[in-house]
Parts: sequence; C-alpha cells; structure tokens
Amino acid sequence: MFDLPSETNSEKKEYRIFRKNLLENGFVMLQYSIYYRSLPNRSSLKKYEGILKRFVPKGGNVRLLYVSEKQFQDMILLAGNRSKQEEIVGSNRLVVI
Repeated sequence: MFDLPSETNSEKKEYRIFRKNLLENGFVMLQYSIYYRSLPNRSSLKKYEGILKRFVPKGGNVRLLYVSEKQFQDMILLAGNRSKQEEIVGSNRLVVI
C-alpha cells in the first residue's frame, strides 16, 4: 500500500518508476495505490521485501502487509466485483499487499 506525493515533476517520475517496478515484479493492482502479489512461501516473501526496499521512493508512505491466502479470500467486498486475478490466486499461497 502506498501514498506518494505527486505534485512536482520529479515526484511524478518517482511514482511512475515505483509503479512500473511493482508491475515488473508481478504485483497486480487491487485498487488505486494498493498492489498485491501471491507467493508460495515465506522465503519468497523475504526476497520480495528486499526487492521492494531497493526501489521504494524516499518520500511518501509505503507499507508492506503479509496476509495468508485464507485472510485474502475472506476479505469482504462491499461494492464492485472480484477481478479475474483475485479468483485465480491459489489457496496454498501467501499474499503480499
């Protein structure tokens, strides 16, 4: 989850680079400024935590939250529909949000 400043041209550029890196590393947008990725085990979690730390912008607020697949599936959707990607995520994986 992230909230990045985007008032100046340099801040907008940092946002674009951050988002591009998320997508290149297999993260999928759940909603604006919230991206997730399903991972098979805890060692993969640590790997992606390290990857994210390398390209996280200096400004703003970026948070990493680990939830189990069961917790992710139990998320209550009050409006809208689940994406195809959300339905595909396997039941034996951890989800990084």
